[in-house]
Amino acid sequence: MAEFTLDLNDDQKQVRDWLHGFAADVIRPAASEWDEREETPWPVIQEAAKVGIYSLDFYAQQFFDPTGLGIPMAMEELFWGDAGIALSIVGTGLAAVGVLANGTEEQIGTWIPQMYGDANDVKVAAFCSSEPDAGSDVGSMRTRAVYDQAKDEWVLNGTKTWATNGGIANVHVVVAVVDAELGSKGHASFIVPPDTAGLSQGQKFKKHGIRASHTAEVVLEDVRVPGRCLLGGKEKLDQRLARARERAASGGGERVKNAAMATFEASRPAVGAMAVGTARAAYEVALDYAKTRTQFGRPIIDNQGIAFQLADMRTQIDAARLLVWRASWMAATGKQFESAEGSMSKLYASETAKKVTAQAIQILGGNGFTREYPVERMHRDAAIYTIFEGTSEIQRLVIARTLSGMPIR
Repeated sequence: MAEFTLDLNDDQKQVRDWLHGFAADVIRPAASEWDEREETPWPVIQEAAKVGIYSLDFYAQQFFDPTGLGIPMAMEELFWGDAGIALSIVGTGLAAVGVLANGTEEQIGTWIPQMYGDANDVKVAAFCSSEPDAGSDVGSMRTRAVYDQAKDEWVLNGTKTWATNGGIANVHVVVAVVDAELGSKGHASFIVPPDTAGLSQGQKFKKHGIRASHTAEVVLEDVRVPGRCLLGGKEKLDQRLARARERAASGGGERVKNAAMATFEASRPAVGAMAVGTARAAYEVALDYAKTRTQFGRPIIDNQGIAFQLADMRTQIDAARLLVWRASWMAATGKQFESAEGSMSKLYASETAKKVTAQAIQILGGNGFTREYPVERMHRDAAIYTIFEGTSEIQRLVIARTLSGMPIR
C-alpha cells in the first residue's frame, strides 16, 4: 500500500511538467476562440491524441498510479489551461469510469478502446445519467430498459440531458431503470454501441461556461442493444436486484450498489482537481496583475486590501488540493470514505473555484469584467463545478448523512 506523501516522485513530476507545457502551449492559445465558437475543439483533441494525452494508455497509467495522485495531478494541469477545452479532452473519462466501475473485464477491454479511437481518428464517449426531471434526484429516473428474452436484447426508451458529448459520441453509457419498484437501487448501466438505431441527439445546450465542451440531450427511442451490453452482465444484475428486494422487504440490511452513484463516487475527487486547476489559473492571473498594475503611484498589491485577498485565495487553493489528494489517495489504497472525504474534496474545491475566480475579477477591476482578460471566462467556467456530478447541496447532504448516520433530507 502506497504511503501518503505530499512529494511527487520523479515520474509524476515529469508527467506534470509535460501536461503543463501542453496546457500552456496548445490549450491556452486556443481557449478564447473555442469558447466563442461554442464547439467541440476537435483539432486540440487530436493534438492531445498525437502526443498521447488523449488515449486509453495515458488515463490507465494515471488511474492505476498507486499513490492515487495521477488523475488529480493531470486534471489540475489541463484545467489550468482552460476548463472548456480540458473537459472536451477528459469528458470521455466519465464514460470510461462508468465501465470500469460496473463492467466485466471483457466489457472494459472491448468498449473503452472504442471510446477514444486513435490519433488519426479520434472518438469521444458520453455518460448519460441525468434527465429533465431527474438530476440530483436519481430515484426519479424515467428512462426504462426492458429485457427481450427471446432475442437476448435490452430495449431502452427515454431522454437523457446534460450529457457531455451526448449525441456526438462513438459510445454512449446509459443508466436506465430495470426495476421501478426499487427506486435508485433498480438502475443498471448499458453500453449503446456506435450507430445504434434509435439513439439521437436532442437539444444542444448553449451554456454560461465550459462552452468548448459539447453538452446535449440524448433521445432513446426503442434502442435495442445486445445482452452483452448490460454492464456487469445479467447474472450479476439479477443477484443485485434480489438483494435489493430482500433489503426492501426486511427494511434494512446490506447496502446495494447503485450504477450511477458508483461512477460519481469514483470521479468526485477528479472534479475537485479540475476546480483547483481553474482556481489556480485565476489566482496566478490576479497575482501577476496586482504586481504590475499601478494606482496612486504604486503596485496595487502594496495595498492590504488586495494582498490579503491574494493570501486567502492561495490558502484556499492549497487547502482544496490537499482535500483532493487525500480523497484520491484513500480511493487508490482502498480506504473507505468514512467521513465522505470524496464529497468533501469536491465540495470545498468547487466552492473555492467560484470564490477565487470572482475575487480575481474584483482584483482586475473593469479589466477583469472584459473578455480581454481570461478571468471572466474562468469565472463562468467555475460555476459548473458546484453543479455537475452532484451539486454542492448534494455533497453537503452526503457528508451530513455519513457523519450522522441519519436520513437527513
